[in-house]
Amino acid sequence: MAQTSSGRLAGLRRLLTPSFVIGAGLVIVITLFGLIAPFFVVDPLAVSNDGMHGPTAQNVLGTTQTGQDVLAQLAWATRGSLMVGVIVAVLALFLSAFFGILGGYLGGWLDEVFSLFTNVVLILPGLPLMIVIGSYVQQRGLLLISIILAITSWAAAARVLRSQTLSIRNRDYVQAARIAGEKAHRIIAVEILPNLLPVMSSGFVFALITAILGEAGLSFIGIGVVGTQTWGSMLFYAQNGQALTLGAWWWFVPPGLMIALLGCGLSLINFSIDGIINPRLRTAPKQVKQVKKAEKAEQVDKADDSAEQEEVMA
Repeated sequence: MAQTSSGRLAGLRRLLTPSFVIGAGLVIVITLFGLIAPFFVVDPLAVSNDGMHGPTAQNVLGTTQTGQDVLAQLAWATRGSLMVGVIVAVLALFLSAFFGILGGYLGGWLDEVFSLFTNVVLILPGLPLMIVIGSYVQQRGLLLISIILAITSWAAAARVLRSQTLSIRNRDYVQAARIAGEKAHRIIAVEILPNLLPVMSSGFVFALITAILGEAGLSFIGIGVVGTQTWGSMLFYAQNGQALTLGAWWWFVPPGLMIALLGCGLSLINFSIDGIINPRLRTAPKQVKQVKKAEKAEQVDKADDSAEQEEVMA
C-alpha cells in the first residue's frame, strides 16, 4: 500500500506542471462562467432599439444588430458549447472503451469484428458526414448534434485503447487473475481499466476539444444546434449581421476568444497527461540536460587542450 500511495503521489507531482496548472485554471474559469453567469444576465433574446453599439456600462460587451446583449448571449453560449463538448466526450469515451477494451481483452472473432467496425468508422470523412446529416435533419437538437459528433470521433481512441489492452492482458497479474477464476468483467474493471485511466483521460480531453470545434464549425455554416445558443451560433449570426464589415468587434471577438482560450487550456492539460503516458516525453528533459552537460564538458576539455598546447609552444 505504501508503494502504491507513493507511486500515486509521484504521478500527481509529474502531472502538476506549470502547463497543467495554467490549462486547468483556464478551463475552470470558463466552466464557472458558463455555469454561473446565465443566472445574472438579462434575456439573451430580448430585442431593443439600441442596436449595434459598443461596450457601455449597461451593456458590458455591447449589443448586436437587433439590440441583444452580447454578454448575455456569451454566457448562455458558453453553457451550450460546454454541454455539447461534455456529452460528446462522454459518448466517445464510452464507445472507444467498449470497442477497444472489450475487444482487445476478449480477442477472437469478437475482436476481429470490433476492429473491422472501428476501422470502417475511422476512414469515414467526419466533417462531410456531419454536414450531410445536419443538412437533411431539420430538428437539430443538442443531443442529436452531440451524437453525430460522437459517432465520428471515437474510433481513433478505440484503436489506442485496444493496443494498450493487448499489452496489459498478457501481464503476470492479469494471467494470475484468470487462473484464480476471476470473471472477465471483474478483471477488466479491477486489473486493466485502472492502468488505462491516463490514456482515457487524454482521449476524453481530446474528444472535448474536437467536439467544441466541430460544433462551432457546423453552427458557423448554419447547420448546428437549433434552439440552443453556442459560440458557433454567435459567430454565425455575427457573420450574417456583417459585424466584421461594420467593425463590431465586440460581437465576434468574445466567442472566438473563448474558443481559443478553452482550446488552449485543454491542450495544455492534454500535453501534461501525455507527459505521464509517453515515457519518451517524460525522459526527454533529462536527456536534454545530459546532452548539455556533455557538450559543456567537451568544451572545457577543448579549452584545456588548447591552453596546454599554447604552454608547450611558449
